[in-house]
Amino acid sequence: MKKMALLSLFSFFGFSQNNPNPGYWQQHVDYKMDVEMNVKEFTYKGYQELIYTNNSSDTLYKVFYHLYPNAFQPGSAMDARLQTISDPDGRMVKTFKQADKEVKESRISTLKPNEIGFLNITNFKQEGTLATTKVVGTVLEVILNQPILPHQKSTFTLNFEGQVPLQIRRSGRNSEEGVALSMTQWYPKMAEYDFEGWHADPYIGREFHGVWGNFDVKITIDKEYTIGGSGYLQNKNEIGHGYQDKGVEVKHPKKTKTLTWHFMAPNVHDFAWGADKEYLHDMILGPNNVELHFFYKNKPENLENWKKLQPKTAELLDFYNKNVGQYPYKQYSVVQGGDGGMEYAMCTLITGNRSYGSLVGVTAHEFAHSWFQHILASNESKHEWMDEGFTSFISDLAMETVLPSNNEKEENPFESAYNNYRYLVKSGTEQPLSTHADRYDFNKSYGIAAYSKGEIFLCQLGYVIGVENLMATLKRYYNDYKLTHPTPNDIKRSAEKVSGANLDWYLLDWTQTTNTIDYAVKEVTTSNEKTNITLQRIGRMPMPIDLLVVYEDGTQETYYIPNTLMRWEKPNPYPLERTILKGWDWAEPTFSFTIKPKSVIQAVVIDPSGLMADVDLSNNVYEKE
Repeated sequence: MKKMALLSLFSFFGFSQNNPNPGYWQQHVDYKMDVEMNVKEFTYKGYQELIYTNNSSDTLYKVFYHLYPNAFQPGSAMDARLQTISDPDGRMVKTFKQADKEVKESRISTLKPNEIGFLNITNFKQEGTLATTKVVGTVLEVILNQPILPHQKSTFTLNFEGQVPLQIRRSGRNSEEGVALSMTQWYPKMAEYDFEGWHADPYIGREFHGVWGNFDVKITIDKEYTIGGSGYLQNKNEIGHGYQDKGVEVKHPKKTKTLTWHFMAPNVHDFAWGADKEYLHDMILGPNNVELHFFYKNKPENLENWKKLQPKTAELLDFYNKNVGQYPYKQYSVVQGGDGGMEYAMCTLITGNRSYGSLVGVTAHEFAHSWFQHILASNESKHEWMDEGFTSFISDLAMETVLPSNNEKEENPFESAYNNYRYLVKSGTEQPLSTHADRYDFNKSYGIAAYSKGEIFLCQLGYVIGVENLMATLKRYYNDYKLTHPTPNDIKRSAEKVSGANLDWYLLDWTQTTNTIDYAVKEVTTSNEKTNITLQRIGRMPMPIDLLVVYEDGTQETYYIPNTLMRWEKPNPYPLERTILKGWDWAEPTFSFTIKPKSVIQAVVIDPSGLMADVDLSNNVYEKE
């Protein structure tokens, strides 16, 4: 396959959602939060005001908030999941020997009271009047004093107290790399309400779904700490820490013990930050004068890699801008923290003690999530393959550009995804991509499905409609659905509008079933200077077929067998003579055609590109004995 000066907030709002689906709407929130951080006790308290705009045609009698830190308590649903799933996330368990057997123990189950996470809510008011609330695990249920009518607003206020848990998964304190605070999923977060209703899922360690809105956040913390994360810092010259304008004196009292950091993040659906006393802070300007910030521990063994990462991040921004669409914000932060890599609004938290290639690779993936999740905000709890898979696709392409491997560029950069998928099929543990992220029986099955099979959705779409149409589809999808909540049908419709093909069958079989693709060269026979070629469809999922015929005299030609469900023929992807045959109906298990060969046939190959995810490649080639 061919490889493919802060703006004012008011001007930013001109970049508004423009989802083309008739009747589309999405809710809106405006957060104001004042938070005080106790870095000695790893606790925090705050006040939140939230203005909720009900853009639906429904009357709302309840609202729901996520209280994610509550998951990090013994007996929580996340703890129960770790103790019952057969292959728990290795970062979240302790492994030891007991009676000559390997035992895995949930790290959450052994947390002490001063090590757990919690988020306690008090004084919840709607329009200044106390409302009835109930906490169920990681969800706050609120019965409203007065319903929110269609296209009306309501103001909620609350006080919250939280404790940062020991670093176990994503959020937490004192990570393995010594980062003090990874503040993710840390605040009372309004649950999303959309055309499907409320999405108030309990948190067991998977993915998220949030309401689009604006964040105005003030964080008061020990003055020795540096913060990096979402949003635009409003008081650079009061803070210092490498933020202030060149030549401008930092304006804060010398005797102060704390500083208040004021961030504003417009038109996002999350807010995250990391903080540490040892952070180094660098900033470079990327394409379109986007400020690229880097926060990393001052460790001599990592300094060179983090410095070399910075121009590569600018190259990544340029690649994604050109191949998907323009990044709409003027800031992005790469922050050392967390337990691997996780995307957030206008930032990512990644582990930093890595080789140079690994550091660039994890940044490429998490930065790509800014497009596939934080601009194209699919519901990654229900359609995890749309953010993880699409991100894997574009970041794999980007890596071939910014940090090419030793292999030839013409080789398939997605080969590992195909190998993972075939492994999953053979394992017998595959579940449809339509499975809720929390409902997979095995962590490994979830990972391969979301990342690899989701990535193949796009790779293989390039085979189905042509690579140029695929890349045009990504741009159309971005342009039509940016800053909204697209669904699986939306990426399908984008591809249909670009190509003209009917693709309902593709979305259905690949994401809602475990049907597999398996085609075979069943028979090649020659008689009276004519050769009859018979192909067989063994798997349930139908596909169009590219067929390569190689002759003993060194010449080659291709044949294209349309999938009749598409009502369309793709452009010739090869610089070879191509013959278009009649369509192959799905109901027919075999397909035969006769040719008059140019010389003796040496080989017949199904899909020479390797982009069709055929689960058994052993029967895809006929070779003359």
